[in-house]
Amino acid sequence: MQDSFLNAYPKLQNSLQSQSGHSDISVAGLWLAHGDEPLLNQWLLDALRAIWQQQNYSITRVDLASVKTWQEVLSELGSLSLFDDATAVIVTGNHKPDKSISTELERFAQEAQSGNNNNSVLWLTSKLDKRAQKAKWFSLFATLGHVIDCNLYQEQQRQQILQVRAQQFGLQLTTDAWQLLMSHTEHHLLSAYQTLWRLSYLFAPTLAQSGVVSLDIDDLQAALVSNAQFSVFDLSDAMLAGNSSQVVKIIDQLRATDEPTPLVLWTISKDMRLVAQLMDGQDPNAIGIWRSKQSMYQAACRRQSPAEVAQWPDLLYRCDQAIKGVIRQPAWELLLQAALILAGKRLFATT
Repeated sequence: MQDSFLNAYPKLQNSLQSQSGHSDISVAGLWLAHGDEPLLNQWLLDALRAIWQQQNYSITRVDLASVKTWQEVLSELGSLSLFDDATAVIVTGNHKPDKSISTELERFAQEAQSGNNNNSVLWLTSKLDKRAQKAKWFSLFATLGHVIDCNLYQEQQRQQILQVRAQQFGLQLTTDAWQLLMSHTEHHLLSAYQTLWRLSYLFAPTLAQSGVVSLDIDDLQAALVSNAQFSVFDLSDAMLAGNSSQVVKIIDQLRATDEPTPLVLWTISKDMRLVAQLMDGQDPNAIGIWRSKQSMYQAACRRQSPAEVAQWPDLLYRCDQAIKGVIRQPAWELLLQAALILAGKRLFATT
């Protein structure tokens, strides 16, 4: 059977949380997890390990130094324990089983399917290309075992996986809060997960009472904001108000306190996008501008011209390149330039 991490992982977790307190999922037989996201492989391993422990498995690990190391895997599967009900072998490495090993693994998988063998094998390997997935050894895992695809093919999948982890933490984020979180962590899976983990501790008292915490963009910003005198929301207000001296002061403070540059860019680009949409004739309510701030955005529109607004995407792109180190120009220098332009102050004449 072949499945994606996004489908398989919640099933394993739900099994652990069943009312019986004992997983009803059969983990005997062959398991293969392949992908270039190490965190997904680890999460899948953690879920299976918890089930193995519930079902009194002896757990061992084998690192493949060569194809011959598979003999060690087979030896572990054939060993008997006086204290454990079965054996689980975690296999790491990219050495594929040869024909003779595949024959032995096939026999093992058939015994597991018939209930004559409760042992389990989890092979963690890197992403397998289409050619590898046509090999006989892969077909063996796919037809007689479980193949879990631990790869991300769309950005949306990253957020869907994180939503599963957030739910486990008892956290519910609004759409805007998710956008802020992903931007703040530069769409990095581990960084975003660590942020969710810290949030669960920050809101632990509330979680203890209600079991779930709903977070909007203000809640998330308050949790993410550094110890700086100003936050990116103060920067937004200064830009929209056209207060260029305050913009300089805030940018300088954010830089001094190591505020994440992606978060600053997210704030500037969000306001630039909303101003551009207003100048294009869109309704402020329809594009999500709060009534209390609509007058500020309208004032920002009056300081700009369509020709100037047309140059904003290029400037934001250069900001992004600078943050990622693609160009040598300092990121904070470009961020200051973009913030001042939105405030109505141009450092350089445009042609």
